[in-house]
Amino acid sequence: MIDQSKKISPQAITSLKEALSVIYWTKKNLRTFLKITLTNSAILTTIDWDSYKRSIVNELIDRMINNSKLYQEDLMNLLIAVTDFTDFEHLNYWDEDGSKKKKAKQAVEHLRKQTKGYIEITKEKELARNRKIEVEKRIAKSQSLEKELNDLKLEFFKISSNKNLQERGYQLETFLNKLFHLFDLDPKGSFKNFGEQIDGAFTFDNNDYLLEAKWKKQVDRTDLSSFSTKVESKLKVALGLFVTIGGLTKEAIAPQFNSIIVMDGSDLMAVLESRVTLPDLLYKKRRKAAETGEIFVSFFNL
Repeated sequence: MIDQSKKISPQAITSLKEALSVIYWTKKNLRTFLKITLTNSAILTTIDWDSYKRSIVNELIDRMINNSKLYQEDLMNLLIAVTDFTDFEHLNYWDEDGSKKKKAKQAVEHLRKQTKGYIEITKEKELARNRKIEVEKRIAKSQSLEKELNDLKLEFFKISSNKNLQERGYQLETFLNKLFHLFDLDPKGSFKNFGEQIDGAFTFDNNDYLLEAKWKKQVDRTDLSSFSTKVESKLKVALGLFVTIGGLTKEAIAPQFNSIIVMDGSDLMAVLESRVTLPDLLYKKRRKAAETGEIFVSFFNL
């Protein structure tokens, strides 16, 4: 919305009328320009288009001024659109001696001089307003994310109270799918691939990840080795994320696994409590593994 706290000067209105009368040679092109520029373009249907261009422009602008409450923003939009006018090639067909282009350029330049300070202030206010809207959107998104994370945390606590281990494992897969969706990681649910059970998949930083999730016991080296083999056996280059709520044995994470990284329950809770975003956590874990060969380092030690 254009700032309406300052009225457009009479000199600027006169210059606007002159510029609108000469920047287009045909009334058809002028009408098209006005229809695109005006928000309340219905006013164009009330104008006598059989009249001369100057009469049409005078009638239009005068009507808009007389109803400034409705058309103040459209007047400002017209001023900005005409002062931004730089291409006059459409006049070439009717302009044998170049006089029409010259007159149009002079009219637009005169309008720029009449409105220079006002246009700059108005555009800056509009930019400031747009920046404010973007900040408000980011704040609203952040608040929405915080609420959804809190809802997921409550869901996680509810799942943790389930004594049926098999059922709890399925619930964990669904929970992780929701979490990955929340951070736009394009998750896929569990599937079978040539007899292998894959708990899920997602995409992060242009890399495809396979997912394995366990909540029965501490994960040992055999579990990680089996998952690593699944990942490395794929024709398509992929990485793997192993999520273990029950933690890992000390021997499990010895080096030699080059294609997987590991998250545990404390990592997951750090995400749910907004200590770190899931993409940031994945990035830090992957970089740590690339630099040191350590496929599991807790968020609190990264």
